[in-house]
Amino acid sequence: MDWNVGLLLLIADWTIRIGALLWIPTRTRPAAARSWLLLIGFVPLLGVPIYLLLGHPWLSAERRRRQTRVSEVIREEQPRLSALRWTPQVDTVADELTTLVERQGAFMPVHGNQIQLLSNYQQSLQTLIADIDLAQHHVHLLYYLMFDDEVGESIVQALERASRRGVQCRLLLDAMGAKRGLRAYKERLRASGVQVHEMLPGGLRWYFSGRVDLRNHRKIAVIDNQVGTIGSQNLASPGFVPGFPNRELVARCHGPIVPHLSALFAGDWYIETGERLEVGVDCPQQDDGVAAQLLPSGPAYPFENARDTVAAMIHLARRRICLVTPYFVPDDATLGALRTAALSGVDVQLVLSRSNNQRLTAWAQQSYYRELLACGVKIALYRPHFLHAKHLSVDSTVALIGSINLDIRSFALNAEVGLLCYDADLVRRLQAVEAEYLADADLLCAEQWQQRPRWRRSLEGIARLSDSLL
Repeated sequence: MDWNVGLLLLIADWTIRIGALLWIPTRTRPAAARSWLLLIGFVPLLGVPIYLLLGHPWLSAERRRRQTRVSEVIREEQPRLSALRWTPQVDTVADELTTLVERQGAFMPVHGNQIQLLSNYQQSLQTLIADIDLAQHHVHLLYYLMFDDEVGESIVQALERASRRGVQCRLLLDAMGAKRGLRAYKERLRASGVQVHEMLPGGLRWYFSGRVDLRNHRKIAVIDNQVGTIGSQNLASPGFVPGFPNRELVARCHGPIVPHLSALFAGDWYIETGERLEVGVDCPQQDDGVAAQLLPSGPAYPFENARDTVAAMIHLARRRICLVTPYFVPDDATLGALRTAALSGVDVQLVLSRSNNQRLTAWAQQSYYRELLACGVKIALYRPHFLHAKHLSVDSTVALIGSINLDIRSFALNAEVGLLCYDADLVRRLQAVEAEYLADADLLCAEQWQQRPRWRRSLEGIARLSDSLL
């Protein structure tokens, strides 16, 4: 009897392994498939249910259908606004990027924008509150994270004041990231007339949601279709990492890009609620403005928009590229692009935060340093704050600012958004911010990095194997 039970367990064990080998690579990217097959190879009975829960970026058919419809509407509306379209010079970096981004995310590049860069946490927060206090028609906020702290309270009070003035206020919050804020403020805001909805709620509504860890990581605000913000800053106090308050970067925009931000909000609102919002286009062009383009990305799109655009920007760099991110766990395409650029003589600067609020991610991140340093990538670790900003600049021509981290989660699992700016003056302003980071950062030395203990290297290597699970 014991022999029969042992045989059955052995047959089940190998059936699971072989079945996983035949099934998982057809549904998952090769790098992720290797990680999942390794886990299932070690613990088949545990690995399979974890894969079924977290292994495939499944999103409901209805959400995908609504996203497709949103993109179709955006493409249908833009031809009548052709006077706003910006056309770059042929055979330039911008020429290649604008085509790629428009085919991916549907938004055309538009000229005549004024863009202000806000790198001070309190300044950007107070500017947002001031914009809400000046609102006359509507306030639309879409954020990944909102806490029940002094920042969350100040935003709630601003929305309440606006609602009392008759302003239509709508708030979209990620169900997981903003769990604290939703629990504390949802009913209070609704009682004051603010419409509040949670994104990707999951739970018993899984049939209209998706894989439990898919998240909407975007951070945008649109006020009266006249001013918009996009960047890395959430609606919470900056103290994520004790002793190292967040440093962020937010772009505050005027001009034709603002209705595009409004359309992005309306699209997410429609996906969550089924309600279609009117999106006005009455935002005047600004004199001597910046050409800009929105890059939306997420699992509802057919391709990994953010990953492909970041890789393209790295490949198109001719002199210098600077990448700033709090989380760096790249896929093979991004890693290969960085290696190729550095070996081709491009000055590749990677700016990361010395402090980190995710230990496993930090270990996985460090496993890439040796390879990058060996091919000439410069790695700087910023000391004073937890550097939560997410942006990159290419040569003196293109910048990308938004919510996109340089990791597999951000590329494949999160709904993200970036703002591409095709303007030399704005790139100079962004490079000035990058220079501030570098002035307070430690440059990694390849020789010193090699001297770290062997147990540390092993720990980093094991963490790297979980890159697709993070």
